[in-house]
Amino acid sequence: MKININNSSICKIAAEIVKKLHSAGHSAYFVGGAVRDMILGKTPKDIDIVSSATPAENAELFPDTMEVGAAFGVMLVREQGISFEVSTYREERNYMDGRRPEYVKYSKDPKVDVSRRDFTVNGLLCDPESGEVFDYVDGIKDLQQGIIRTIGNAEIRFSEDYLRMLRAVRFATRLGFELETKTLEAIKKLAPETKKLSAERIQQELTMIFTGETPHLALDMLHETALLAALLPEVEAMRGVTQPPQYHPEGDVYVHTRLMLKSMALPNPLIAWSVLLHDVAKPLTYFVDETGRERFFGHEQKGFFMAKEIMSRFKFSNQAIDRVSRAVKNHMRFASVLEMRKDKVRRLLADDNFPLELELHRLDCMSSHALMDVFTFLLDRIVQQSGEVKLPPPLISGKDLIDLGFKPGPKFKKILKKVGDLQLKNQLKTKEAAIAYVKQKCSK
Repeated sequence: MKININNSSICKIAAEIVKKLHSAGHSAYFVGGAVRDMILGKTPKDIDIVSSATPAENAELFPDTMEVGAAFGVMLVREQGISFEVSTYREERNYMDGRRPEYVKYSKDPKVDVSRRDFTVNGLLCDPESGEVFDYVDGIKDLQQGIIRTIGNAEIRFSEDYLRMLRAVRFATRLGFELETKTLEAIKKLAPETKKLSAERIQQELTMIFTGETPHLALDMLHETALLAALLPEVEAMRGVTQPPQYHPEGDVYVHTRLMLKSMALPNPLIAWSVLLHDVAKPLTYFVDETGRERFFGHEQKGFFMAKEIMSRFKFSNQAIDRVSRAVKNHMRFASVLEMRKDKVRRLLADDNFPLELELHRLDCMSSHALMDVFTFLLDRIVQQSGEVKLPPPLISGKDLIDLGFKPGPKFKKILKKVGDLQLKNQLKTKEAAIAYVKQKCSK
């Protein structure tokens, strides 16, 4: 099979790297996702190159080279400001920790290198000079049939690196493919092993899955493969948890969350994880009242702590944990916006997390009762503020309270918030007035 090499700048630069390797007497090819994407008519975002050249030989050929995995024959070559992973043909054996091989041996045979890779659709080689594709694993056939299949025995391949099970889901859902039967069965069997992976690797892969083109289908496939139960049992528990049909005609908590994932316009990690976890506590707070209606009292508060625990488990940054957990905690407050005082609405709009919470609210409404009056009301208020909502500088600070003889503690926050509320109502206009109010109304 021959293909037309994409005319993008990244392809041209990568082709020059291959040409230079050829000129030095080495064989070299594009490999993996870039070849797959070009066969599918897509422009690759990055290009990996595989060659008979050793890391030392690559370092001699390319002046701007960095070792990123020299023990595994992997070098990073920078050309015209773009980085390319250039690796040496190799075979690998004896994976002891579900990630790294104990035995690595360089080879001169590209077939040997391809045989160690994960999926057939990622095991294709291409010579950019001729456009010829070399397929030793029936990857083209699987591309044509829309199948994700491991190269060789599925259980062995997944046992070499458990992360490959999550990658299988990501590739399948992003490409719109199905998992081949033996590949699917192997994932179901080995899904619990993913808990042995580092939290950071799981986080990165799950985030890519939930910010892809079809995160709702990815959620279904994670359930089907038992990976959801293994890694996010709290989300798996949403299945079958019924909701009041007058508010949630779409179905149970899982279906509702799935619809929200599907409706994301511009997926990013914060909104994706906020959607995924906003109702995470509903299974634990579920009960049916005397009228037969499902209730979930306090699920947003309990969800706040659950979101913190789940995101901490996957080693998210403190900032991401804070923002997502706050969005989970506050997602029910939008229900009372139309009855809020003007000062309280102003404080809501000025909250640094408001854009995230507003988008979560929009998705929540769209994927349930479809009542958008609160969302429209808040958009109108933002427009009235010329798109920028700021609170005035506070009249007093914690230092002022200490100067007044107050001891630092939980009461500080309450006093400062009360003074701030009165300031927004225009009842306190100066620092002097605020201090006088605290002296009169707040005991030490």
